[in-house]
Amino acid sequence: MTFNIPNILTILRLFAAPGVAIMFLYFARPLADWFALLLFVGAALTDFIDGYLARAWKQESAFGAMLDPIADKAMVIIALLVIIGFSSWSPWLVLPATMIVFREVFVSGLREFLGAKAGLLKVTNLAKWKTTAQMVAIATLFGQGIFLHHQLDRMIGMDDQIIEDIMTGVIADEVGLLWLQQAYALTGWVGLALLWVAAILTLITGVDYFRKSLPYLREGA
Repeated sequence: MTFNIPNILTILRLFAAPGVAIMFLYFARPLADWFALLLFVGAALTDFIDGYLARAWKQESAFGAMLDPIADKAMVIIALLVIIGFSSWSPWLVLPATMIVFREVFVSGLREFLGAKAGLLKVTNLAKWKTTAQMVAIATLFGQGIFLHHQLDRMIGMDDQIIEDIMTGVIADEVGLLWLQQAYALTGWVGLALLWVAAILTLITGVDYFRKSLPYLREGA
């Protein structure tokens, strides 16, 4: 085990994954959404920084290669669980999130089965784009929670019918909340679209890894 800066960043990203969920246990919304978003984005940035530094400083290691995908998967899966648990758009998010989690578990099982041959399933450029799409989608969906609860905070003490009219955009303009209602809807649709893009890329890369492992799965069949 080598404790250099790239590996330390990877370890921090791994610990940041459950930290996203903890934000919602100790802080009220939208403060929890803000902290989760900042923590998630900061952790996501380390995913690019640690790999760049490891290559630039020639500090690539087996420990880092092992831990990096684990940290990525933990961060994405925990963040998706939090979003589905707290988002009002959960019914729309369940299917693409399920596709992502299924692929991650499936590929992890393939790597475990292949053991020493798991190096055959090297991270491809498409897999990197997949990870980027996942992280951007999740960050956008955290942003949606910020807009929603900032909006709700402005409505404390209002009549239920007024709140409903505001949320549907009927009178949002009159109370100066139109931009919040529009931002909430926009971030929701953009986040959902990005999550579907990530889910499709996730499945494509999963099929690619399965195809590469087929010759070894057939051994001794």
